[in-house]
Amino acid sequence: MKTKFLKNILLVSITFGMLVSPCLALELDLSVDEEIRKNYNPSKLEQQNLPPLPKTTGSQSKTVTTQPRPAQTTTSTPPKTVPTTSEPVIKRVNKNLPGSTLTKDDFTAIKIKKGTKFRVKSNAIVSDYLHEGSKVSFTSLTPVYQKYITIPAGAKLKASVKDVHPPQMTGNGGLVVLVLESVTFNGKTYSAHGKVTKANHKKIFVNNIKGKRQYWKGVANQIDKGKNFYKKTRKTSSKLANNAVGVIISPIPTIIGIAAYGVNLVLSPVISIGYKGGRISIPAGSEFEFKVQENIYLSL
Repeated sequence: MKTKFLKNILLVSITFGMLVSPCLALELDLSVDEEIRKNYNPSKLEQQNLPPLPKTTGSQSKTVTTQPRPAQTTTSTPPKTVPTTSEPVIKRVNKNLPGSTLTKDDFTAIKIKKGTKFRVKSNAIVSDYLHEGSKVSFTSLTPVYQKYITIPAGAKLKASVKDVHPPQMTGNGGLVVLVLESVTFNGKTYSAHGKVTKANHKKIFVNNIKGKRQYWKGVANQIDKGKNFYKKTRKTSSKLANNAVGVIISPIPTIIGIAAYGVNLVLSPVISIGYKGGRISIPAGSEFEFKVQENIYLSL
């Protein structure tokens, strides 16, 4: 009961305090305001401190309203720059370059391009009996068409023998190397450089016209010799076998033939080293083909 009584007293005191506090606050605010009114007179301060109004005449009473002019923005254009063009300098080309073999005709010439082919026929026999430096002439069979010019059929081509040798040991055949030196047509001769690509309708490689290599043919011939000898000894043995006396010695020829055949078979690669290859002999009128390896300049 005592605790309940204390709680009630506490609640009453809190409620009373809450009701009294706003009244005290209002009273405090009014006292402060009253003190300010005693010491300061706002109307008096306003009359004493403000400056007097300026005197105005009738003409000045009229107010003129003028609209401000819009600000003009001036954009300065940059000065135009005129490009200066210099006249092209024409230099003279020196056609006679130092260390050069070109002449004036080389710059005013029509050319037969590198790689052009001429079909020709030989005017003489081409063989390994020729000597180094010998000349061989040919006649073109078909026209050759180039830009701005046509080389007619019947043009004369001259070639030189640069290398030649007859058949050699080890079955190596003969050799002839021809190099094109000049082309003549329309009464003019032009220097040229070319090689043979075909001879007597056969392709030529590395510009070497070569005779047949006969080393392996020599090996086969040597083996055939041993084989033929063996056949002869067999026939001899068969004849001896028909005789009563020869029967005893009849195997001897066959044994000799077998031995000879075996020796030839083993030694044929060595013996064939002494064999020579085939010769070269291409008759006149045979067809050849030359290929130009450098441009041929035809002066106008």
